Amino acid sequence: MGVNKNTNYGSISVSEEAIATLAGEIITECYGVVGMSSKQVLLDGWAELLKKDNFARGVVVKEGEEGLIIDLYIIVGFGIKISAAVQEAQKKVKYVLEKTLGLEVAEVNVFVQGVRNIG
Repeated sequence: MGVNKNTNYGSISVSEEAIATLAGEIITECYGVVGMSSKQVLLDGWAELLKKDNFARGVVVKEGEEGLIIDLYIIVGFGIKISAAVQEAQKKVKYVLEKTLGLEVAEVNVFVQGVRNIG
């Protein structure tokens, strides 16, 4: 699965992993987000912070009927209002992915896997 587009100059194919990595990069720049977490936190037993190379492990990309569905697994900073951080992250990820890929993003679901001290 991935995104395929045809243009006047040829076809473009963007892999699911590339979309996941882009979404991971976007969300780590959002207010209150300390980092990405593994989506398998229940199996791992704790929320581990992922390094930049592994952002795709904290993102699930699916194709829905009305566009892409993005699931993000994050860790937020201690003392941050979680609802504000999540809403800002949803807006930013949706906007940047739609502008970058030229596709509709139907949902951006954010799952807070843990809280960590900043710094």
